Amino acid sequence: MEKLKMNQKGTDNRTNCKNYRPTRFYTHTQEIIDNVPYFIMTLLGAGLFLQGFGLSFWGWFAAALYIFYSITGVFWIIIFVCPYCFYYGTRSCPCGYGQISAKLLPAQDGTRFMEKFKKHIPFIFPVWFVPLIVGLIFLVREYNILMLILYIFFIINSFIILPLLARKYGCAHCPQKDDCPWMGEKISVRLAHLVKYK
Repeated sequence: MEKLKMNQKGTDNRTNCKNYRPTRFYTHTQEIIDNVPYFIMTLLGAGLFLQGFGLSFWGWFAAALYIFYSITGVFWIIIFVCPYCFYYGTRSCPCGYGQISAKLLPAQDGTRFMEKFKKHIPFIFPVWFVPLIVGLIFLVREYNILMLILYIFFIINSFIILPLLARKYGCAHCPQKDDCPWMGEKISVRLAHLVKYK
């Protein structure tokens, strides 16, 4: 609570958010719910590699590499984006990353949040698009029903459920959403940013 009060007092120095809203606190259960679709996406993506390579050594290797990259992506955001968020180190972060970040790194200049978000968010996009592309290649080369089912579930979870839950649950309730380029821009603008920063 003392850290939260300190952050609230330092609003002018930690963020450039123009529309301040009352702080909302999240339980551990709510934080878990916010992370479930990403966890499911990681498992389904790994399943696509395993099925595509036929449970061979390369299948397990590719699946493990994908899981490692997915986990690395989470910590990439925790390290390079979260310290710049006004709600770093508080229970007001919907996904709970801000609390983890506070245990690893000191707080940074909150006025650079948008800059850091735009710069580093493309790092995690391969978690979405590599299984999408590789899974399609596997299906075209050698069709099988299990691969098709995994592929369909991956698309539904990763490109429908996860973004919808993020925008309607996690991101929608995030106290800093007005300062977030993901919530404040249209899809076409987001894609333009991805091309620019890749």
